[in-house]
Amino acid sequence: MSPPVLPDPYDSLPLVLVVDDETRSLDSIRRNLEEDFRILTASSTDEARGLLERHEVSVILCDQRMPGTSGVKFLKEVREAWPDTVRIIISGYTDSQDIIAGINDAGIYQYVLKPWVPDHLLSTVSKAAEARSLQMQTQRLNLELRTSTPVLRRRGTETLATARAAFDFDSLERSENSPLNTVCEMAARVARYDLAVLVTGESGTGKELLARGIHYASPRCERAFVMENCAAMTDTLLESELFGHKRGSFTGAFEDHVGLFQRADGGTIFLDEIGDTSPAFQVKLLRVLQEGEVRPVGASRPVLVDVRVIAATHRDLEQDVRSGRFREDLYYRIAGITLSVPPLRERSADILPIADMLLLRAGQELGRSDVRFASDVRANLLAYPWPGNIRELKNEIYRAVALSDGLTVSASSFSNRVLHGQPGMAMPQQRGTGAPQDGSLQERLDAIEAVILRETLLRLRWNKTHAAKELGLSRVGLRQKLARFGLEGQVDG
Repeated sequence: MSPPVLPDPYDSLPLVLVVDDETRSLDSIRRNLEEDFRILTASSTDEARGLLERHEVSVILCDQRMPGTSGVKFLKEVREAWPDTVRIIISGYTDSQDIIAGINDAGIYQYVLKPWVPDHLLSTVSKAAEARSLQMQTQRLNLELRTSTPVLRRRGTETLATARAAFDFDSLERSENSPLNTVCEMAARVARYDLAVLVTGESGTGKELLARGIHYASPRCERAFVMENCAAMTDTLLESELFGHKRGSFTGAFEDHVGLFQRADGGTIFLDEIGDTSPAFQVKLLRVLQEGEVRPVGASRPVLVDVRVIAATHRDLEQDVRSGRFREDLYYRIAGITLSVPPLRERSADILPIADMLLLRAGQELGRSDVRFASDVRANLLAYPWPGNIRELKNEIYRAVALSDGLTVSASSFSNRVLHGQPGMAMPQQRGTGAPQDGSLQERLDAIEAVILRETLLRLRWNKTHAAKELGLSRVGLRQKLARFGLEGQVDG
């Protein structure tokens, strides 16, 4: 068996581009820096532009006196096209006034006077590379915090280890025999491979958490995870947000804006509700995925990006493809692997574990860390079909905690639709086992009994006389059970 191929530590060193039309100067700077950095050299600004388009350069050193242009003018262009690159100018004493006058416009980090001292040059470049690394980390954290869930925003400056723990597949709350287990197992398998993933499922089922789990289990985990809801804005705004724009490219574009695809370079972008995009925007997105480059609005040249795309939708995209609403070629680009998240009504055994987790979180956030569910709550939670899925369950529990008094959250703190359902509401086709996996025998029996009571009443449009007869109960006995499970209050049909 051949030994494993280990990554070359040299590949992780910052990349420095040196631009000088004098060969001896290029060679001298390269020899001084090559033990601590990867070095690219260019003898003209045109050659330097080509290298910048093909490589992710951390620091650029440019001589002030270049054929056809000055170093300051060239670095001003670099600032506009590659704003994350740290810029250093090298000049003689006679050029210092011109450089000082242009430092702000070109965003020059430092200038080095000739003849340069080797140790000083090495120290200057090292500090510039460190500044660039901190800048990229800050941008990544700010971007993730801006586009993340409230849970991540509350953690603030969390580490990669805690992020992995927060969005590990095992952290997706579910029962031991949950239908979600199969989905998570497949997600864990595909996470390691650089394949596009399409996550389907109803709104509020946890598609974003699954996408984050894939990112943090992938080789891209140390780079940014960014997300955008494609249904939340117009084509023009969505194009600007995802691809970026140049200053003055349209009314209100007062400064350059780096798009999410560039911010996610090397990482993952999550495009939520991609099925709601227009055919016109689908063409632009397809071009980005095919070519691996984005062209900011108003820019003269495209920018290469290396991004893994995870898309999500509540729509049936295969049906949309057949009807012509969604482009077939784009569908096959984003659906390298398809994961379907089942709705909560098809995972009824997951309701109580999720509810307990949300109660704990709500108690911590609302300053009620000791709150507990009363004995009548669990049966009500199991009996309701949760059309809004986990998002609706979360809203109900936070509401109940806020409205409850003391240490106990009772069923009466929940909304009427959870307590009584909607008359005539269509019952789900599948409810799993319907029996909770946790609790005492009596609690499990109560939960099953509450499900039967509710389903019978909904089917009979809350006619208690007919329900009592069908269930073999007296009217008084039925009312007692309804009161016990917090289901009383509906009038006869």
